[in-house]
Amino acid sequence: MEYQDSKVDRSMSDIVIIKRLTKYAKPYLKEFTITIILMLFAVGIQLLQPYIFGVKIFGVFEEPQFEMKTLFMFLALYFSITAVASVTSYFQQIILQKVGQNIVYDIREEIFTHMEHQSINYLNNQPTGVLVSRITNDTNTVSEMYTSVLVNMSRDLLTVVGIIGAMLYLNAKLAGLVIIVVPVLLVSSYLFRRVSRSIYRKVRKNVAMINAFLSEHLSGMKIVQIFNQEAEKFDDFVIENKRLRKTQLQQILAFAFYRPTIYFLHITAISIVILYGGFQVIDGLMGIALVITFKTYVDNLFQPIQMLAEQFNILQSALASSERIFGILDDDQSMVEDVDAIDLDDIKGSIEFKNVWFKYIEDEWILKDVSFKINPKESYAFVGATGAGKTTILKLITRDWDIQRGQILIDGIDIKKIKLSSLRKYIGVMLQDVFMFSGTVKSNITLKDDEISDKEMIDAATYVNANQFIEKLPNQYEDAVTERGLNFSQGQRQLISFARTLVHKPSVMILDEATANIDTEPEQLIQDSLNKIMNIGCPHCRFNF
Repeated sequence: MEYQDSKVDRSMSDIVIIKRLTKYAKPYLKEFTITIILMLFAVGIQLLQPYIFGVKIFGVFEEPQFEMKTLFMFLALYFSITAVASVTSYFQQIILQKVGQNIVYDIREEIFTHMEHQSINYLNNQPTGVLVSRITNDTNTVSEMYTSVLVNMSRDLLTVVGIIGAMLYLNAKLAGLVIIVVPVLLVSSYLFRRVSRSIYRKVRKNVAMINAFLSEHLSGMKIVQIFNQEAEKFDDFVIENKRLRKTQLQQILAFAFYRPTIYFLHITAISIVILYGGFQVIDGLMGIALVITFKTYVDNLFQPIQMLAEQFNILQSALASSERIFGILDDDQSMVEDVDAIDLDDIKGSIEFKNVWFKYIEDEWILKDVSFKINPKESYAFVGATGAGKTTILKLITRDWDIQRGQILIDGIDIKKIKLSSLRKYIGVMLQDVFMFSGTVKSNITLKDDEISDKEMIDAATYVNANQFIEKLPNQYEDAVTERGLNFSQGQRQLISFARTLVHKPSVMILDEATANIDTEPEQLIQDSLNKIMNIGCPHCRFNF
């Protein structure tokens, strides 16, 4: 099975992505400034250590008059600056990790808020696993960029430049011989960067695809088992799993080629130092202390370069993940509100369709020139064959979709001129398929609205007869609800949904075949509640018959 991934602008350059990512770093400019200062201090110490170790400490042994006091002085200095470097590194990492987690927190909030405002059509076309992957896996990868790449890569680049400068200062000819390997190193790094980004895009896509597959099939495992399709679905999973394994192996191979190349260049540079420096020492043109210093600088030169390889690895993954996150954020299909959209103080309940045309797919009209009017305090039923548009009409009233032609009026006002939050506030909807959240019975009725008191919740549940089974539960309204409410029967879930609808005090009640798939007993309880609403009135609603 092939899943459609979310749209991502594949032409987005690294510079554009990094510029967009800096927006999230701006609130933490102070922390980044402190980190940069600590990083510069650490780089200075790192450049000083080989000089003290080689020229000063080993240089003592080359002096005509060896002084133990001088040796111990330089040893103490060496260990002191090493200790300072360790403390500096500790505080730098603490600050970076904290900032990185805060940035990821902000990005996740932005993505989730973006999702909350997207149209139903958009959400229906996006695999849940893909969206979950964006908010979890991709944001974690972006966090690594802030915590492990930006400052550390800058540090390593400065270290490389500083070491080359120090070697040129100590012995320009020997430094020049060592630097011969740098162009080969740069070309290797460039090629690795080009290849690795392409591979990382594929890896992130395939991770999202396998997440989408698992999300869908774990949710639908009951159907898979009923129809004895375990073997077929396993084969489908194998295809997704192999695709992910293939791209991850490509990623490993790319890195496996790059790392040994760097190591070979490292050994080559050390060999140059030993051979040239050794002959210079034999000829009396260079001290052994300087050779040791150069060897230490070469080690310190290739260590950050090898780290740069790993950081390129993380950076390419982070850029690919960022590209996918921005692809989600840029794909805005939220319902557009009129610039002059208004808030309603109340709804009396007049609903009018005027020459409404609507289609989900181009040239396939579901509703054609539909007109009707429902007066306040009246009950209407839509009857028709499956696919005739009954549910569509109900969803158009709450603007789950927008019509292509005509008007829908609430109390004589075009619903496109009413703010969505205001429109939906006064309309209660009971669906055929009830969705329950993990939590408690109480949280599923109130939806964690602090303005709803316990008394209002219990009164609403009692009014719809849901109290008859809730009060028999071990913890009553605090009893746990598992994922999708599967520890309750469909009828019980529907009664909880009914209480949820009433406790939010709707002015208009919409039932979309709410009793179609439930047993006789809960259906009778719901019908009894509806009869009370229509014949007596509803103390929990804004309307009254």
